[in-house]
Amino acid sequence: MIAVILTGGKQYKVREGDVLDIEKIGVETGRTFEFSKVLLIADGDTVMVGSPFLAHAGVRAEVVEHRKGDKVLIFKKKRRKQYKRLRGHRQQLVRVKITDILPDVSQAPEKKAAPEAEKPRPAPAPPAAKPAEQKPKAAAKTVPKAKDAKAAPAKKTGRPAKTPKKKAEPRKAAAKTVPKAKKKK
Repeated sequence: MIAVILTGGKQYKVREGDVLDIEKIGVETGRTFEFSKVLLIADGDTVMVGSPFLAHAGVRAEVVEHRKGDKVLIFKKKRRKQYKRLRGHRQQLVRVKITDILPDVSQAPEKKAAPEAEKPRPAPAPPAAKPAEQKPKAAAKTVPKAKDAKAAPAKKTGRPAKTPKKKAEPRKAAAKTVPKAKKKK
């Protein structure tokens, strides 16, 4: 039995027992779920084609692992402008194993199926402490500075201390001699 399913904006031709990598979905490893967007099911001589999907059809799969795909390099360049950018991207993937292809899901034995687009629930926020239960913060202690205290000596690192460079005096512009214009008579 062969089926064509749609997930992650792509179509996949699958058989029972196939293992494939699909776009990330929010189902935990080891759980089964069902692809409800089935475009075609073929079993020997009988072929069922949906318009666009087959009603009541489904493909069950089990999540094997969550992983990242191979790195894809994105390189941008504009010639003669000294502009180059190199970026890398690794797509989040889920490896699934197809367990059943069902022309009519309602007649198939029930298994625990998670919806295809199930999103993981966010962790609950910790309860906020009440203002009355909060302990008052200790006041920051300030130490007055001594007026005649000397600055602490610099740490010795084994290298001589750098001395500030003296600024060079600006050069005076050389006086330009301009020839005097001759008077007309």
